[in-house]
Amino acid sequence: MTMLTPRTPTTLAPPGGSRRERRAAELEARTRLAGERLAGISAGPGVQVLQSVDASRAGLTHAEAALRLERHGSNVVAREHAPRWYVQLAKAYWNPFIAVLVFLAAVMFWQDPADPGVVILSVMVGISGLLRFWQEFRSGRAADALKKLVTTTCAVQRRAGSGSAPTTFEVPMDQVVPGDVVKLAAGDLVPADLRLITSKDLMVGQAALSGESLPVAKADTRAQDLGQHETTDPVEADNLALMGTSVTSGTATGVVVATGADTWFGSMAGSLVGERPQTSFDTGVRRVSFLLIRFMLVMVPVVFMINGFTKGDWNEAFLFGIAVAVGLTPEMLPMVVSANLARGAVAMSRRKVVVKRLGAIQNLGAMDVLCTDKTGTLTEDRIVLDRHLDVHGNEDGEVLEYGYLNSHFQTGLKNLMDQAVIDRVGEAEEVVVDARFSMVDEIPFDFARRRMSVVLARNSLVGGVGPGEHVLITKGAVEEVLDLCTHVEDRGETVELTGQLRRHVTRIAEDDNRQGLRVLAVATRTIDGARSAYTVADEDRLTLVGFLAFLDPPKADAARALQGLADKGIAVKVVTGDNDLVAARVCADVGIDVGQVVPGSEIDGLDETELRALAARTTVFAKVNPVQKARIVRALQADGHTVGFLGDGINDAAALRDADVGISVDTAVDIAKESADIILLEKDLTVLEQGVVQGRTTFGNTIKYIKMTASSNFGNVFSVLVASAFIPFQPMLAIMLLVQNLVYDIAQLATPWDRMDEEYLRRPRNWDAKGIGRFMVTVGPVSSIFDISMFLIMWHVFGADSEAGQSLFQSGWFIEGLLSQTLIVHMIRTRKIPFIQSRASWPVMVMTVLAVLTGLWLPFSPLAPSLGFVALPASYFPWLIGVLLAYCTLTQLVKTWYIRRFNTWL
Repeated sequence: MTMLTPRTPTTLAPPGGSRRERRAAELEARTRLAGERLAGISAGPGVQVLQSVDASRAGLTHAEAALRLERHGSNVVAREHAPRWYVQLAKAYWNPFIAVLVFLAAVMFWQDPADPGVVILSVMVGISGLLRFWQEFRSGRAADALKKLVTTTCAVQRRAGSGSAPTTFEVPMDQVVPGDVVKLAAGDLVPADLRLITSKDLMVGQAALSGESLPVAKADTRAQDLGQHETTDPVEADNLALMGTSVTSGTATGVVVATGADTWFGSMAGSLVGERPQTSFDTGVRRVSFLLIRFMLVMVPVVFMINGFTKGDWNEAFLFGIAVAVGLTPEMLPMVVSANLARGAVAMSRRKVVVKRLGAIQNLGAMDVLCTDKTGTLTEDRIVLDRHLDVHGNEDGEVLEYGYLNSHFQTGLKNLMDQAVIDRVGEAEEVVVDARFSMVDEIPFDFARRRMSVVLARNSLVGGVGPGEHVLITKGAVEEVLDLCTHVEDRGETVELTGQLRRHVTRIAEDDNRQGLRVLAVATRTIDGARSAYTVADEDRLTLVGFLAFLDPPKADAARALQGLADKGIAVKVVTGDNDLVAARVCADVGIDVGQVVPGSEIDGLDETELRALAARTTVFAKVNPVQKARIVRALQADGHTVGFLGDGINDAAALRDADVGISVDTAVDIAKESADIILLEKDLTVLEQGVVQGRTTFGNTIKYIKMTASSNFGNVFSVLVASAFIPFQPMLAIMLLVQNLVYDIAQLATPWDRMDEEYLRRPRNWDAKGIGRFMVTVGPVSSIFDISMFLIMWHVFGADSEAGQSLFQSGWFIEGLLSQTLIVHMIRTRKIPFIQSRASWPVMVMTVLAVLTGLWLPFSPLAPSLGFVALPASYFPWLIGVLLAYCTLTQLVKTWYIRRFNTWL
C-alpha cells in the first residue's frame, strides 16, 4: 500500500466470460499494474522515491507509522483460509447423487414412515458425507501444521519524534508500513517491496518469485542512485528487493514502497482466493451422476406406467416405481467414492504425502501431463562445483587448488559458490592448506569489480615462492578477470595472452555457459616485496590459471523417476523461471528430450489457439512468469489433458490453483501450499509416481463399483419391465428389492480394498460417462437373459404361475438375482479370466461369500415371513447353479467381444 501511488483496484476482471477466465484476466491485470508501478519506482532517483512516499532516510516517527498502519492496514497478503467445520460438512453432502437419495428417502417416508428403506438410505447418505468431511478436515489440519514461519520480525529504522535521532527496532512484519526504512542483512526475509537506498555486496535469493536457482546481485547504490533503465519485470530490477525474497549475503537499506496486497507478491495472491476452478474429477463425477440420473428418470416412469396399467393398483405401482428407482440408483456410490478416496489418502500419507482435497487423488491417477519446476525437483537445489578446467578446457587440479585457497581464506560471508569449492576439498586437505599458507590481506568483493582477491604467503616449512614474495589469487566473473590478465598458465608454463589465445579461452568459458554452467575465472600474480596491505590497483598483470564451473546438479534418481512417469503414460513438461541454457542442460542430463526451449516472452504474443499448439509440442519453457505458467496449464487442459503442476514458489501459486491437481512441498511458501491439493513431505518425483499408482487404484476401484452396480441394476430393472408386462403379480416385492440392494451394496464396501491389474495402472484413467452408459446397455441386459430364464423355470418347472405361487416365484428370483449380482463382480472387476488370471483381494472374497450365504439363508430364516419369502425346494438349487454357470460363461464371452470392439473394459 504505497502512499502516493494509486492502490490496486479491488477487482480488475473484465465483464463476461467464465469465472475462471475472469480470475485469470484479473491476475494478469493485477500483476501488470503492480509491475508497471514498481518499474517506474525503479527508474526514478532514490531522492524522488523517498519524496513520493513522504519519507526520509532517517525513517518515520512512531506516530507517523501508527497513522499509516491505521490508514493502509496490516502488511499481509490475501490468503485462503479453510472454511469453518460446519461449512466443510455441508459441502461434503453437496452432490447430485446424494440429492437423489435424500429425495427418494423423503418420498418413502411420506408413503410409510416405518419403511426400513428410509433408515437404510439415510445411513448411506450420513456415512458418505461424514467420511469425506472427516478426511478432508484432518488433511486440512495436517497441512496447516506444515506451515513454518521463517521470520516474524524485521529491522526498521524509526524515530521517537521529528527531531530525534533514528533508532533501529525489530517490529512484526505485518506492522511494516509504506515509507518505513528497512535494514537488511544475510538471512533476512524481505518484508515488503523495497526500493534500495544503500546496498553493499547484496545478493538476494529470488527463486520463490522467479525460479532462478542462484541468488542475484543487486546494485550498489551508495555512490550514485539515479535509478536504472526501466524494466517490464520488477524481479529483474537491480535496485528493488521484493516481498517474498530473501537475503543470502551482503547488507542493504531500503524504503518500503508497497505493502500487503499492493506488493508484487500481493498482486498475485489477491486473485488466488475464493472458489477453485472445476477439475477433471469434479466434471467427471457430475457427468456420471447425471448419466445415471437420466437412466433413472426414463426407466422409473416406464415401470410405473406398465405396472399401473397391467395391475390396476396405481398406489402399489407407485411404491414399486420408487423401489425400482432405489434399485436402479447405485445408492452406495457417494459412500464408495468417499471410502475409496479416504483409503487412498491414508495410503498416501504413509508415503509422506498429505492430501488436502480428496478429489485430487483421482486427478493424480488421471494426470497425463505433469508440469514441474526444475529447481529442487529435477535438481538437488544446491550449488556444486562441476568442473575445474585449465585454459584448454581440461580438468586441472591446480585450478581447484587456487580456487579453494581464494574461497578458504576470504573473511567475508562466503556465497554459495565459495561453499561449493570448499565442499569439493576434503577435510584432510583443508588442514594441510592451513599449514602451508598464511593470510596476508584480501581485496573484498564488490559488484562493480565482480571479483575478490586474497593475498597469501607460503609458510617457511614448505619453502616459498621466493623470499618476501606473496601470491595474489583472484576469482570472479570471466570478463572482468580476463581484462586484467596479461598471461596464461599453459601446461605448466606461463605464456603471453595473445589476441588469439584470448579468443580461445573466452570460447572455453562460453561453451560452458551454453551448457547451463555458471563460470568463474581464476587468476594469480606473484608480487615481489613483502607488504601487509594491498589494494584494487594490485589486481593487475594477472596470469589466468583456468575456470571453475558450477551448477545445481540433477538428482541421482531424477532420470529413473521421469522414466517411471513416462512408463505410466505421463508426459513431463518443465516450466521454470530460470534461463534457457540452465534449463536445457538439466533437462538433457535427466533424459528429457528438450527440443526447442521456449522463453516466456514468446508466450505473451500468442492467442489461446496458438498457445495450445505450442504447449502441445514444447517440453521446456524457460524464464516464464506466474501469468504465463497459468496460461500454459490452461492451454494444456483446453487440449483435453488432465494437468498436474508441481511447484513451491510464489510464482507457482496461480498455476497450482488452475491445474487439475496442484502439488507442492512442505518447504514451499505458504501461498503455494494453500493453492495446492497435495503436499509432498519430500520433493521427490519417485514419491509422486507412487501417488499416481495409488490414484489410479482408487479410481479403478471406484469405476469398478459404478460399472458393476449400474449395469447390474440396469439389467434388473430391464428384467422387471419384462416381468411386469407378462406376469400377473409383482415379480419382486418392494421390500425384497431394497433388501437385495442392501446386501449387495454392503458386500461392495470391500471394493476400496480390492487390487487392480498391473495393465490397468500403466496409463492415465479418466471419467468416461459415455463409456459407462455403453457398458450399462451392453453388459446389463446379459443378466436379464438369465433373469427371464429363471422366470420361465419358476413359472413352468415349479408352477409359480399364479398369485398363489407368487411368494415362491419372488423368492426364487431374489436368490438368483442377488447371487448373480454378487458373483458377476468377479467377472467385471478384471478384463482377464477371473479366479485364474486375476483374483480379487481377500476382503472382496470374504464379502462375496457372506453375501451369497445371506442370500441363501434369508428365505429359510425367521425373517422370511416379514419379508415375504418362502422356503425353496431342494430341486431349485441345481437349476440355480446351471443358470449362474451359464451367466458367467456368457458374460466372459461378452467381455471378450466388448474388449475387442471398444478396446476398453473398466
